[in-house]
Amino acid sequence: MTEQLLNKILDEHVKTVILLKNDPKLCLKIKEAGVLLFEAFKSGSKLLLCGNGGSAADSQHIATEFVSRFYIERKALDAETLTINTSSLTAIGNDYSFDKVYSRQVEAKGKKGDILIAISTSGNSKNVIEAIKTAKDIGLKTIGLTNNDKGNLISKLTDCCINVPSSVTPRVQEAHILIGHILCEFVEAELFRD
Repeated sequence: MTEQLLNKILDEHVKTVILLKNDPKLCLKIKEAGVLLFEAFKSGSKLLLCGNGGSAADSQHIATEFVSRFYIERKALDAETLTINTSSLTAIGNDYSFDKVYSRQVEAKGKKGDILIAISTSGNSKNVIEAIKTAKDIGLKTIGLTNNDKGNLISKLTDCCINVPSSVTPRVQEAHILIGHILCEFVEAELFRD
């Protein structure tokens, strides 16, 4: 790897984080998402997450931080990613379509008061959009993690969308994990202060 390439990648990453930090509206969206999660967990509701490819891995990572622990020893929080049951994914994909692999699971598992975090780097993943629509029909609050295009469907459909200030896929995904960590740390601190 050349020093030039390394510096380019690091500069893009730092620029994205600085843009995120210096955008008061975006920081307010992160706080809003944190409050939605805090209120849901406080009332005994659960978190569902979904995404494709790298975003599927991110959804698993974020769910694990809530279930296991982030910084402190505490009660496990109910968080589940819809990406892990290969039998459900393949049956739904085969019997219906790939567009329904998450919405059918939201229909089965989601209850009013729960939260869905919908992750899509493009903001236009059809199966994630279908999950959001089903979640809203049931009464779940929806949080979107996507790119800087506020015109994408996930930005328009979710109750709270956090648009990472970048269109570069790896930088967007890196910021999604940063935001996931921020949300975990906030919820943990608020729920388990004592």
